[in-house]
Amino acid sequence: MAALLELKSLFAGYENKTVLKDVNFSINEHDFVGVIGPNGGGKTTLLKVILGLIKPISGSLIFNEDLLKSKKIGYLPQMSAGDNTFPVTVTDVVLSGLMIRKSAVARITTEDRKKAASVIEELGIREIRRSTLNELSGGQLQRVFLGRAIIASPALLLLDEPDNFVDTSFEADFYEKLHDLNERMAILMVSHDIGTISSHVKSFACVNGRLHYHASPEITNEQLSAYNCPIQLVTHGRVPHTVLEKHD
Repeated sequence: MAALLELKSLFAGYENKTVLKDVNFSINEHDFVGVIGPNGGGKTTLLKVILGLIKPISGSLIFNEDLLKSKKIGYLPQMSAGDNTFPVTVTDVVLSGLMIRKSAVARITTEDRKKAASVIEELGIREIRRSTLNELSGGQLQRVFLGRAIIASPALLLLDEPDNFVDTSFEADFYEKLHDLNERMAILMVSHDIGTISSHVKSFACVNGRLHYHASPEITNEQLSAYNCPIQLVTHGRVPHTVLEKHD
């Protein structure tokens, strides 16, 4: 399977602080990687390096030639309650995902509107296409911003804590949509909820300064400890519970 991008001996950070250290990692076509790790460990920094928002201190970031030419990387950033205050419609937000590939004076075309309508239909938000953001629930907002991220048909989709703002009623549908999208694009998803995403991702990247790749969706507390990834493993079942280390 062809690699979309490779990170080789990469160091990155902010001003005088190095956050990512000696990262070696590749993303292949149709990968679905769950990125986990403690707060401040470098998960969002990893996404920003891939997006070109942060330049590496040293090391290499090598893009597949097609990805380098097209720059087709979709991005769904972390969301907050303040993201629904702009007086724009659902259709406007989805269409805005095309504007980064247009000049400042370019206009929205009929073809663009057809693309937006197709994405809106795919994500099940046709009924709210004329609604403004402040009228939407958390799950509806997440679908709208996901539409913005995928309208340009990216080869790689980056998701930063997408489950933080999803209402429970939409959670299953959201992951089903990601499964469908994974047929067309690779996905790199940052999340704290290992128990939930392990049912959907194909592998894990544990990030805490360094990056440890785990080529399976099944991961144990012992493996997390070995990867220096100090987070809790939560198991979802009929009686949800958290698995903790032995303590007195």
